[in-house]
Amino acid sequence: MNRPIDARGAARRALLITSTALAAGAWLGTRVAVAQPNVTTPAAPGKNGPKRVVVAGGALTEIVYALGAQDRMIANDLTSLYPEAATRLPKIGYLRTLSAEGVLSLRPDLLLAGAEAGPPNVLSQIAAAGVPVERFVHGYSAERVLDNIRAVATALRVPHDGTRVASRFTADWLRARDEIEQRYGIARRPRVLFILGHTGNQVMVAGHDTAAHAMLAYAGAQNALRGFTGYRPLTAEAAVAAQPDVLLTTTTGPTPTDPAATLLAQPGLANTPAGRAKRVVSFDALYLLGFGPRLPQAVADLARRVHAA
Repeated sequence: MNRPIDARGAARRALLITSTALAAGAWLGTRVAVAQPNVTTPAAPGKNGPKRVVVAGGALTEIVYALGAQDRMIANDLTSLYPEAATRLPKIGYLRTLSAEGVLSLRPDLLLAGAEAGPPNVLSQIAAAGVPVERFVHGYSAERVLDNIRAVATALRVPHDGTRVASRFTADWLRARDEIEQRYGIARRPRVLFILGHTGNQVMVAGHDTAAHAMLAYAGAQNALRGFTGYRPLTAEAAVAAQPDVLLTTTTGPTPTDPAATLLAQPGLANTPAGRAKRVVSFDALYLLGFGPRLPQAVADLARRVHAA
């Protein structure tokens, strides 16, 4: 939900400039394309905003908590894993495979639907039943996170909390940006291979236009794989040819297996510079790829770990 820049726009303009510089700067590699929002929102009921909110998207759940409006959230989806209190709310299933009947049975007066929420026909059915649906779009940038914070605050009718959270996010982001530039701005950018799936027989790796690619650029690293968008399977030959310095992967919740051991057992990965040196870095998936309010901390942590590795 975009609005014209007003008196509050100075911080936003600064964020936009620095965010663009990070994504497009020479030492940070390629640009990160950001889709423009296309959000349509019916008016929420009641003077003080919606009281029964359902959220489909882990990053949106984090924003609701950051705004201090968690008492309005009656349910969320299976990707809503932070903060811990969010995991104890009723679940509407996985955000890509929502059920209109399941959501409507909760009698919500607002659905916050993340970019991956769907299927689209289910969201349309929910809206047709009279439930306002706030839809968000893809975008892997600090500017998009700031837009989402303000959009959620507007939908919940808590503008002052939106200003507070947006200001804090902006300050944290500028601080993280400056720290990364000062520490690693002239350093060699490590080649990092991001691996999405590291179980079973198929390893999926990230190309351009992915959250992982954007995070690596912000952290002053470079994606070891180029020439494609999205995710694709990795062959042993491609892994060796990529010559990564670091292997990066994610976990979701407690895992009984060691990500490093699992990755290095995959064909080809053990024969890379990262594999021979056992340089494997792992993060919680929502923290690393969620592009929520914790983005500044996640980028700073990623930079420290991949450069140290």
